[in-house]
Amino acid sequence: MNSFPKDLKNNHSRQIIALLFVAILLWLLAYNAIQPVANYISYNLLRLTPGSHLGDAIAFFLYDVPKILLLLSGMIFIISIFRTFFSPERTRALLSGKRQGIGNILAALLGIVTPFCSCSAVPLFIGFVESGIPLGVTFSFLISAPIINEVAIILLYGLFGWKIAAIYILSGLTIAILSGLMIGRLNLERHVEDFVWKVQSTGALLEEKLAWTDRILRAWESVKEIVGKVWSYVIAGIAVGAIIHGYVPESALAGIMGKQAWWSVPAAVLLGVPLYSNAAGVIPIVSTLIEKGASLGTALAFMMSVVGLSLPEIIILRRVLKPPLIAVFVCTVALAIIITGYLFNIII
Repeated sequence: MNSFPKDLKNNHSRQIIALLFVAILLWLLAYNAIQPVANYISYNLLRLTPGSHLGDAIAFFLYDVPKILLLLSGMIFIISIFRTFFSPERTRALLSGKRQGIGNILAALLGIVTPFCSCSAVPLFIGFVESGIPLGVTFSFLISAPIINEVAIILLYGLFGWKIAAIYILSGLTIAILSGLMIGRLNLERHVEDFVWKVQSTGALLEEKLAWTDRILRAWESVKEIVGKVWSYVIAGIAVGAIIHGYVPESALAGIMGKQAWWSVPAAVLLGVPLYSNAAGVIPIVSTLIEKGASLGTALAFMMSVVGLSLPEIIILRRVLKPPLIAVFVCTVALAIIITGYLFNIII
């Protein structure tokens, strides 16, 4: 009995599957060749001295750039196939009618797998509210989606390993759930702009049925779109990281961003909130800061504040939220990030 779905049995489907297997093989070969190729270019072709500042910086750059771009391409493809089962419309349907508590947990989890960007914050917020989803549950989603996105997870895994990536995901979920619960209990619905409550539902949501070939093709389009948007941030972030890696002495940052500096976590959050970057640009820098003596909690708090409280998203949300609610949102999330940073510094 053939285990493939029926839509994979025609010639076009077979061609797509064959190309997919070839792409997987080429990806594996390229990934395993990164380290020797980077070393060969740095120390043989360029004749740089191993252990020198410039040699280490160039080798670091030539190794990390292709590694991260390959990881991004491969993991985004897999996650994008999974995401075809969780459209924003389906997310609204799943969350509709859910109360505080269970709703916050489900919203935070769905934030990981639902496509999201700053430009979609307003329509998603309006859609959630007009579907009857509580305000606190809506915020759990809006907090989780940008912090725990596929780019952040992939980069954290590539640079730190699964342990740190898993800790980051767990902490991001905790922040989203607790912040949403707190905002929900404050009964701040009066600080949502009046027009949001007047938006009427357009009716039942239509769920799009996709064949497996369509899911594969959509995943490929997502790879091209996302990598096309973030590759320059990846290169810029790794370039900064390479300079720090090659030229900043070991433990140089311990006095500024180490565990002993009690003020480093809130200072990192305050610095990160007004900055505008994405995970692709900030994570390579965070990785190198930790290598040079910055504590894990301080570095991850800085990263979370940059990607979770981005200034463009706050400005966009002003269209649907009044200033008091925006202030509560920013302060609640910032406080949760600071507490998480301190806990990381104490435990790890």
